[in-house]
Amino acid sequence: MAKIVHKEPPDGGWGWMVVLAGFLKNCLMFGLIRSFGVFFVQFTVHFEGSSGRVSWIGSLLLATQQFASPFGSLFGTQFGARPVVMVGGVLACLGLLTASFGQSLLHLYLSIGLLTGFGWALVFTPTIATIARYFRRRRTLATGLAFTGVGIASFFFPPLFQFLIDGYGWRGALQVVSAIMLNLCVCAALLRPIRLIEDLPVASAGDGKKKTKCWGKVASAFDLTLFLLRGFMVYSFSAAVLAMGFFVPYIHLMAHGKDLGLSDYEAAFLISVTAISDAVARLFSGWVADRRLIRKIHLLFLWNFFTGLSILLIPAGRTYTSVMGLCTFYGFCAGGLPVLLFSTISDIVGIERNLHATGHFLMLMSFGSLLGLPLSGFLRDRMGNFTISFMTAAGFVFAACLVLLFTPGFFGSSKVLPDDEDIASPPSSSRIDLNEERPAPRKEEPMSPGLAWKSLSFPLPENLETNF
Repeated sequence: MAKIVHKEPPDGGWGWMVVLAGFLKNCLMFGLIRSFGVFFVQFTVHFEGSSGRVSWIGSLLLATQQFASPFGSLFGTQFGARPVVMVGGVLACLGLLTASFGQSLLHLYLSIGLLTGFGWALVFTPTIATIARYFRRRRTLATGLAFTGVGIASFFFPPLFQFLIDGYGWRGALQVVSAIMLNLCVCAALLRPIRLIEDLPVASAGDGKKKTKCWGKVASAFDLTLFLLRGFMVYSFSAAVLAMGFFVPYIHLMAHGKDLGLSDYEAAFLISVTAISDAVARLFSGWVADRRLIRKIHLLFLWNFFTGLSILLIPAGRTYTSVMGLCTFYGFCAGGLPVLLFSTISDIVGIERNLHATGHFLMLMSFGSLLGLPLSGFLRDRMGNFTISFMTAAGFVFAACLVLLFTPGFFGSSKVLPDDEDIASPPSSSRIDLNEERPAPRKEEPMSPGLAWKSLSFPLPENLETNF
């Protein structure tokens, strides 16, 4: 039976089930990250550690998930998204289960930070890339729907985790959470693969020599030529600077509430209130971006700026009501940012390279995630509160705005996507037979061995540097 290849993403159909998989994945992964402040307080008390030392748990978890993402991309390309995500779900479960028996912070660094983080790396990139492959016109909206799971889970998880800790202690609570994490395997089952016309191989005269070179094989497997694209590197550097401040309130908001004299459940509810506006913002951000009223890179800049402003204002709240209001504002600003951040990647590099690009993007972003939380904890230990921590975090977010200004095409053409012309006049049929004869590729001169590793696996879109 001939395999079916889609000329363009179907923008629906089974793609909505893939969005559901992304929704559940974000609930389980980033819902836990957002609610990790509940465990942060328990770890600080039980291990008698400083905020800076305990912060390394969440920092390593985020950094490992992001730094190891290229392996998720590689394995997803070689074996498909479904089995890779299933393996990642099992590893994430084992990491949390092992952490429940930990006797020192080092045990938690290794189990939660490294093992669960690596499992999440195998889950995140293939899932996000699969969503991007199923959608074109409504790609940002679909991504926004998937990321809404973060806000909804963040609303329910903090009180739930506090309830589990009160009933079973933090060790028992981690064991329950590890069992919940196995539902990532259910998400994997929904990731039906789809073949696009961009996936069809195009032969070239230099392929024989390239495959005989070890470095050429590595470069092709990981698509290392992405690091030669100026637009991609500037965009990734901006995200790395953003990560140094973006995740700080997620982990330290509950501890900040405790410093203000709030009860455990009142402090946990701060995260829940933030999650409500976060979920609304993700849908709103995706809807606005797909309306194309403003260029996506400019919309990202504005959302980035207001996120920094919202973090800067959090220490101004002194009463429970004022803190709740500021957290609501922060949740709305921060919620819409990831939707734009990840949906823009395919606009920069093209949909056929989105899987590897997302992995490399997260790897570069991990350096900021690794340093931001420990720095925030260190400043809290020195100053006695999180005021300077939040102000520093806001400074990094503002700095990320400035880096975005150097993105190629930021002040240039108003063209939003490289596929705009295709959207205006879609092909008459969206599916083709894989065995259909295609025109023979134009023969090219063989590359010299020194330049073979620089060759691309797929043709690049036109105006690559300015196709925002």
